[in-house]
Amino acid sequence: MAHDGAGHYSAKHPEGTEPDPRITKAVKGKMKNGRITCAAAHIISGDLGVSPTDVGLNMDLLECRLTKCQLGLFGYGPEKKLVKPADTLSPDLEEAIQSSIEDGRISCAATWNIADKLGISKQNMANACEKQGVKISPCQLGAF
Repeated sequence: MAHDGAGHYSAKHPEGTEPDPRITKAVKGKMKNGRITCAAAHIISGDLGVSPTDVGLNMDLLECRLTKCQLGLFGYGPEKKLVKPADTLSPDLEEAIQSSIEDGRISCAATWNIADKLGISKQNMANACEKQGVKISPCQLGAF
């Protein structure tokens, strides 16, 4: 949810949406000061065998704020994001990004898959997208 909606994450979902008690318990266990890191949310997803989207939904219902995006897009104190345009891109990386664009954007999941396939960090993947002017959306957890 956009920053101006901070604290109203549950409003993104239809009235009556019910949390999953297992996910809620796990999220509460990793929350600190009403926040949870992207990495912790993905660990919960893997540990419980549920989708990141399901974890994100439960975070929203708890009004839990996501921080420290693994792509470096938000949640890093005063500088807010860590992404800076890459100096250069390999032809393979450039092609992988371009072939994964849908509706003018590349999904968070696609960036992770490309990074894994090409053996680069998620942060470098985000930097490559920034260099090409490609926005990353949607987030696997539903934050953006």
